[in-house]
Amino acid sequence: MVIEKSDTSATPSAGDGDNSITEGEDMTQQQSRVESIWPAENISFPRECLMVFVASSFASVLLLLHTIGGSFDVTNAGRLAWLVAGYSLTVGTFILFSGRLGDAFGYKRMLLFGFSWFSLWSVVVGLSIYSNYTLIVFARVLQGIGPAICLPNALAILGSVYPPGHRKAMVFAFFGAVAPVGAVIGSAVAAAISLAWWPWAFWALSIWLVVLVILGYFAIPDIPRKDDVFADGFTWRKLVEELDLPGAVTGVVSLVLFNFAWNQAPIVGWATAETIVPLVLGLAIFGLFSWIEAKFAKRPLLPFDAINGDVAFVLGTVACGWATFGIWILYLVQILQEIRHLSPLLTVAWQSPLALSGAIAAIITGMLLGPFQVKPPIVMTLALAAFTIGITLVATVPPDQIYWGQIFVCTIVIPFGMDMSFPAATLILSNSVKREHQGVAASLVNTVVNYSISLGVGFAGTVEVYVNHGDKLTGYRGALYFGIGLASLGLGICVIFLIREHLIQRKGK
Repeated sequence: MVIEKSDTSATPSAGDGDNSITEGEDMTQQQSRVESIWPAENISFPRECLMVFVASSFASVLLLLHTIGGSFDVTNAGRLAWLVAGYSLTVGTFILFSGRLGDAFGYKRMLLFGFSWFSLWSVVVGLSIYSNYTLIVFARVLQGIGPAICLPNALAILGSVYPPGHRKAMVFAFFGAVAPVGAVIGSAVAAAISLAWWPWAFWALSIWLVVLVILGYFAIPDIPRKDDVFADGFTWRKLVEELDLPGAVTGVVSLVLFNFAWNQAPIVGWATAETIVPLVLGLAIFGLFSWIEAKFAKRPLLPFDAINGDVAFVLGTVACGWATFGIWILYLVQILQEIRHLSPLLTVAWQSPLALSGAIAAIITGMLLGPFQVKPPIVMTLALAAFTIGITLVATVPPDQIYWGQIFVCTIVIPFGMDMSFPAATLILSNSVKREHQGVAASLVNTVVNYSISLGVGFAGTVEVYVNHGDKLTGYRGALYFGIGLASLGLGICVIFLIREHLIQRKGK
C-alpha cells in the first residue's frame, strides 16, 4: 500500500492548545514541533509501513470447532459454542477498560503487553490437549483479554501519530481492510497446520505474536501523553480514580455473568441454578455499576451524559448487526462441516471470498463517507441490509445446493455489513457526543461489536436446543432464523432513524 504524504494537513490548528504553533518560532523550530506532535512525520517510510502492519495484525482465528471438540469427545453444539462465545465475551467486556489503561500507561506499552498476553494464553490453549475441555474454554476466555487490550490501543496509536488528512484516512482504511483478509489467511494457515496436530495452530499463533512484540518495540514510536496523571508521583488513589477501578470491576463482572447465563443455558437448561443465579447477579451488579458511574466515579468508564438518542440508535443497530454476524459465522461453519462434511481447509476455501469482498467493502465505505459524502445513517442502513440478506441466504440454503449458489453470494454480501457498520457507527457517535467523550464513543462501538457476537451466539444456541428435535439442520436453521429477526430489527431501527432525521431536517427548513 502506498501512503501519500500530505503537506496541507501536517500542521495542527492553532486551536489545539498545547499542540499549536506559537508566534516567534522560526521554520526549523516549527518543523521540529510538528514532528514531536505527529510522530509519523519523523519516521522513515519502511518503518511507517511496519508500524501500521504491526498495529493492524492481531486477528484471532478459530475454524476448528469440531476438530478440537473431537479431541475431547465433545459434540454438544452448546458446549462447542463456548470456544467462540468465551473468546468474544472477554474481548467485548475488557475493551472499554483497556482503552483507559492505554490513556494511563501509554498506548505502545499496552499494545505490546496485549500481544504478550495473547501469546501466553495461545500456548495454554494448545497445551489444554493434555488436560480437558474445561481448560481450553478457560484459556480461550483469558486469551480474549489480549485482543481486547490490543484493539483500542492500536487504534489510539494510529490516531495519535498521524495528523488529520488523506494519509490518516488511508491508514484507517487499511486497518479496516486487514480484518477480513487476515481472518481468511489466518484461518487457512490454522487449518493447514491442524492437519498435522491442531495445538500447533495456536502455538504458531503464539510465535507470531512474539514476533509482533519485537517488531512493534522497534517500529512503533514512543507517543508522548498530554496529561500524565502520575507526573507528580504514583499513588494508589490516583490509580483507582484514573482507571475507575470500582466501575471497571463491577462493569466487567456484570457483563460476564449476564453473558455466561445466556451461553450456559443451552447446555444445562434455563430451569437450573447454574443459569438463573448468574443472570440475576449480573443484572444486580450492573445496577451497582450504574450507581457507581453516576454518583461516585470522578472519571467514569461510561459517562451517562454521553448517552443520547443518537448514541442509543447506533448501539442498538450495531448490537443487532454484529450479533447477526456471530450467528452467521458460527452456523455457516456448522452447516459446512456437519451437514456437508467439509474439512477445515476446504471450509476456509469456501469462505475465501470474504477477503476480497471485505477489502472492496472497506474501500467503497471510505469513498461513500469521504468524497461522496453519503450520510453515515444511510451507510448504516445499507450495512444492516447486507447483514439481513447475508444471513437469510445461509438460513434458507438447501443442503445439497452447489457452492456457487447462496453460500458464495452470502460471503460476498456479509463483509459489506461488517465494513460499513463499524466506520459509520463510529462517525455517528463521534458527531453525537461531546469532545471530551470521543474516546468513550470509539470504545463503546468496539465493546458492543464484540460483546454482541458472544451474546448473539448464546441467544441462538438457546433457540437451536429448543427447535432441533434431533435434527441438526433444523436446529441450525432455527438459530439462523433468529439471526434474521435480529438483523431485521436492526434494519427497522435504521429506517426509523432515517425518517426521524428527514423530519428534523424538514422542520428545520
